[in-house]
Amino acid sequence: MNNDDEQSPLSRVFKKFKFELNETKLRYVVRGIIDGSLSTLGVVIGASSGEPSLIISAGIGGGIANGLSNILGALTAEKASLEKEREMQERSLLKENGYLKKTIFYKQAVHETIICGFVDGISTMLGSMLPVVPFFVFEPRIAVFVAIAITLAILFALGMFIGKISRENLIVAGLKMVIGGVLVALAGFVIERIFG
Repeated sequence: MNNDDEQSPLSRVFKKFKFELNETKLRYVVRGIIDGSLSTLGVVIGASSGEPSLIISAGIGGGIANGLSNILGALTAEKASLEKEREMQERSLLKENGYLKKTIFYKQAVHETIICGFVDGISTMLGSMLPVVPFFVFEPRIAVFVAIAITLAILFALGMFIGKISRENLIVAGLKMVIGGVLVALAGFVIERIFG
């Protein structure tokens, strides 16, 4: 039996587009989910005194804008870092500027940079949808607390995941992330009380 036959359809797509979830991409996934969920939690709390359609559109619109911004930011920052590294390597090799751009290593690095930028942005967009979902189901007064609970649960799980990688106490690592979520929620409530 062919090895490709044993892979899932998603694995075959990833393989076709040379997508492998390595440590760098995983870092962008985690960062994106944290960024998207926390920023959108602040938006939906701040808008929670409004109509559900306003809260949903603000949350989704903000999440998409945040994700697109993260794609652009990651691409720009990673490309700048890649170019700096390339120029330093060319100087150390005593080669003219642009010499390494012809190599397969440089082309692979550019490809990886593009993939990481999109992974970051898409993860941010997906993370931003988590606090919005309750507003499709519950009235805003209840949905806001469900959104907080979902976001804190995701943050705790991501914190534990980060703790496992960094060999920290899993509960402590999870609670650190929850504290960040609680601070965002408190800031959202304060802003909503002042302007809502």
